[in-house]
Amino acid sequence: MLAEIITIGDELLIGQVIDTNSAFIAQQLNSIGASIYQITSVQDDKAHILQAFRDAESRVDIIIITGGLGPTKDDITKKTIAEYFNDTLIRDAAVTKNIEDIWKKHVRQNLLQVNKDQALVPSKATVLMNELGTAPGMWLEKNSKVFVALPGVPFEMKTLITNKVIPKLKDKFDFPFILHKTLLTYGLGESTLASRIEAWENNLPETIRLAYLPRLGSVRLRLSSKGFNETEVRNAIDAEIKKLIPLIKDVFVGFEDKEESLEAIIAKRLTASGKTLAIAESCTGGNVAERFTQNPGASAYFNGGVITYATASKIKVLGISKTLIDTYSVVSAEVAEAMAQNVRELFNADYGVATTGNAGPTKGDSNVDVGTVFIAIAGKDTVISQSFKLGSTRKRVIKKAVNRALEMLEKEILDH
Repeated sequence: MLAEIITIGDELLIGQVIDTNSAFIAQQLNSIGASIYQITSVQDDKAHILQAFRDAESRVDIIIITGGLGPTKDDITKKTIAEYFNDTLIRDAAVTKNIEDIWKKHVRQNLLQVNKDQALVPSKATVLMNELGTAPGMWLEKNSKVFVALPGVPFEMKTLITNKVIPKLKDKFDFPFILHKTLLTYGLGESTLASRIEAWENNLPETIRLAYLPRLGSVRLRLSSKGFNETEVRNAIDAEIKKLIPLIKDVFVGFEDKEESLEAIIAKRLTASGKTLAIAESCTGGNVAERFTQNPGASAYFNGGVITYATASKIKVLGISKTLIDTYSVVSAEVAEAMAQNVRELFNADYGVATTGNAGPTKGDSNVDVGTVFIAIAGKDTVISQSFKLGSTRKRVIKKAVNRALEMLEKEILDH
């Protein structure tokens, strides 16, 4: 079962608005077994929209349209849909009442005619009531193809997709079962990883597809398959994963759940074991801590952190010995280890993480080369550190250092 998403609006094409709607719709459709054939963005132009409709109808079963349903003159989607279906617009009483109710509850201005006209819908459409806004969703069918038009406002669209569109699609079509399993690896580049698993990949069954999803410091390996027998699909994927993991066991850190990040995996392990974490950062400037605290529930395992950016703050806040710094340099394994140990004790945590380095573009309090970073992980009885050469571009050095810190922490937790 193939689907296409069409987003309408000049604001998308000039980069003024980022299209997050398509990602959400694609995820929801894929979760019920619909394969996304194409995502198309078109301008607010009738001829362009009509051509997009014709093209989509020729190649897919389900067409989801977002945008262009507002009250202003540039919102032409509804009129264009009516033309495509050789239809006329009629006023829907239920939508009219919904608009009036919204105005009474939330809007202090007069209800204008352009707002009232949002109750106009194609006569052939099944209205999908939008209780959160004035533009209704619309469901139309043509030549056994389904067209669904939705408002472009993300929270309105998401509610309609979840509560109205997905259930209606499941009632109409028999979808295959689609399964994606994503393995997260850290510390090995895409090409090196691909070379290592080449023989395994070449022997994958035709029903299973492999995708490499690289990002800074990590590569995700996504295995995908579909079929009408869920048990067979799951068993086939699991069999291949059992063959794959021994080939990547030194860089494999876990399975992603809905694109789960490494920090989320670490958070789960810390929470499950009742262990806690504290972080001392210099060159990374709080970015390691931010990766944890951006997620809800971090207070269960994250005790606290400090950004001891200047040498003086390392001495005053963390109690690092000035003699140690003078002897080994502020950017050194010895100072990184002392930072990790002291921040662990400062916040009474089970693990301490520390970063110190020179992100550039010029040398700071240390004479080490730009891109040199030391990262340390301290436990109750152990402390480890590693040195890295992470290039000369400041932003990339910081991002790479954050990823390396998370990778080291994950392995340390796993080993203990």
